[in-house]
Amino acid sequence: MTIEEMKERKKEMGFSYEQIAERSGLPVGTVQKVLGGITKAPRYETLQALERVFLAEKSTIMEPSAIYSYEKRQGDYTVEDYYRIPEEHRVELIDGVIYDMAAPNYIHQMIGGEIFNRISNYIRQNKGKCIPGYAPLDVRLDCDNKTMVQPDVFVVCDREKLRGGMVYGAPDFVAEIFSKSTRKKDMYLKLQKYADAGVREYWMIDPEHQKVIVHDLEHAAPPAIYGFGDVVPVQIFEGDCRIDFGEIYDYIRPFMDTLDLSSPE
Repeated sequence: MTIEEMKERKKEMGFSYEQIAERSGLPVGTVQKVLGGITKAPRYETLQALERVFLAEKSTIMEPSAIYSYEKRQGDYTVEDYYRIPEEHRVELIDGVIYDMAAPNYIHQMIGGEIFNRISNYIRQNKGKCIPGYAPLDVRLDCDNKTMVQPDVFVVCDREKLRGGMVYGAPDFVAEIFSKSTRKKDMYLKLQKYADAGVREYWMIDPEHQKVIVHDLEHAAPPAIYGFGDVVPVQIFEGDCRIDFGEIYDYIRPFMDTLDLSSPE
């Protein structure tokens, strides 16, 4: 199989570089360089590993027009279909459409972990009733059979929504951390879904541009935009809980230099 044939197969299958790397066992950078034509003479072992991926996979789940099964059309999938998808494939179901969720990079994980820890510590210190959570955990946002999402970080203050190891209904707070493959979905589709479902506060975190966009959905306020040097108040706690993104950025900055955040995931 030639590199040109692999590139065509990649396009047909809808795979990201990270998905190919995961399946082939190769570093993401190696996959990007070979399929991007930067490496002119790849090693035979590398070509074999890539070829195995493209020959083995006949179909895939794609973003944003995901395909899991040819039995149904996008828009017709249900929670029952969602649970039939193998666990190794992380997906979300939104209005009957299945969306692939590529494995997050370590910057994504570090930011999410820091936000979760700070909110969790605030709740514990103040003996609050709210429960923080983070992906992967199912949130049956509309309490119907057409939508199941996995927010990066969330807070639920009505404990009756925690049932059967998942959340039934809208969290009070949601934070989504952008990746190249999910930016558009997080900015537009999920913003509308969260607003319609009754999420009170929605944060969009953009590591590439070092921005935090805060939507106070409860009060229909214009979005507030912060930088990675700012302290961002959590509105559902009346601003008493404040996330210092300057501290978070100081922590993750050495690792950001090693990662091209603008490249596809």
